Amino acid sequence: MTANLKAPYRFDQVGSLLRSPELKTAHKDFAEEKITAAQLQTVQQQEIKKIVDKQVSLGLHAVTDGEFSRSWWHLDFLWGLNGVGKYDYEKSYKFHGKKTRTDNAYLTGKISYNPDHPFFKAFTYLKSIVPDGVQPKQTIPSPSLLFRDNRSDKASEFYANHTDYLDDLAKAYHETIQHFYDLGCRYIQLDDTTWAFLINQLDNTKDDPETQKPFRKLAEDSVYVINKLLENLPTDLTVTTHICRGNFRSTFLFSGGYDVVADYLGQLNYDGFFLEYDNDRAGDFKPLAKIWNHDAHKRIVLGLVTSKFPELEDQSQVIARIHEATQEVPLENLALSTQCGFASTEEGNNLTADQQWAKLSLVIDTAKKVWKDAE
Repeated sequence: MTANLKAPYRFDQVGSLLRSPELKTAHKDFAEEKITAAQLQTVQQQEIKKIVDKQVSLGLHAVTDGEFSRSWWHLDFLWGLNGVGKYDYEKSYKFHGKKTRTDNAYLTGKISYNPDHPFFKAFTYLKSIVPDGVQPKQTIPSPSLLFRDNRSDKASEFYANHTDYLDDLAKAYHETIQHFYDLGCRYIQLDDTTWAFLINQLDNTKDDPETQKPFRKLAEDSVYVINKLLENLPTDLTVTTHICRGNFRSTFLFSGGYDVVADYLGQLNYDGFFLEYDNDRAGDFKPLAKIWNHDAHKRIVLGLVTSKFPELEDQSQVIARIHEATQEVPLENLALSTQCGFASTEEGNNLTADQQWAKLSLVIDTAKKVWKDAE
């Protein structure tokens, strides 16, 4: 990899990819007990190899396994931590126009790192099939996901005070990320819908400071845990975040600009932020200055190409928007990606695999036209 390349890359991707028909069939057959877990894994790995090869052929510098080894972008990881269990929430997450499955996570004890987390084996396989000069990228959910949807309701049963819970959560994540590093991971991304949830809540309660207090506490707890888990990680490890407004079958959960959370985001010690900017729901670029916070080593990755719909964006308009963003952040500290992944859950968005690859090709081609160092 040439010296002037750094993650997040000038052209990058969020992570999830449309599940192949073969993988969907294998999951169905496994659920119906027609194949074994070992047979399912064989199909998963075959399909992961295909999509890794495709990403490499497109010219992406960081490739993922498409999240083919999981069903949800977040829950599968949370269930793999010690102290987290699975239950039926009996509620569908409130996406606009679609209903999700009702799985959820809850605390069953004190949170801790699980050395046998299944994601480690999945990463080891990914790394084994990625060619030299290409970086395997690992995605996991942010720890702040445990602060919502009743997931932390039982924390007081296991912890004498709230700070001890936050510290254990940060420690579990830190040790997990360190283990990914020990396995050869140098690029990891924490996906996070909590900030979009907070945008909604803070916008809706802007005239009632008292009602805002629990939401601001959630924001403060998120900053505390995230920055604590990032402390003393290896210097050659890139850790980014993707701030998502929800992504299920081309629908969304939240709307609103970044203004009300920009000060919190600016405090986070990530190396990069993948930010959704594919439509008006994301607001304008003005909050970018606060989020970037004059950090010379930090990159803001503009999600200007939607992963929700098949129509290709007008490249000249995407380029114009990148230059518009330079009013808030220097071009040197910007990059380009799709606004989200293509399949945050196994169901996937409403476009074809060919349309998915066309979107990523557009990102790559556009970045090469904008940045001289986009190789």
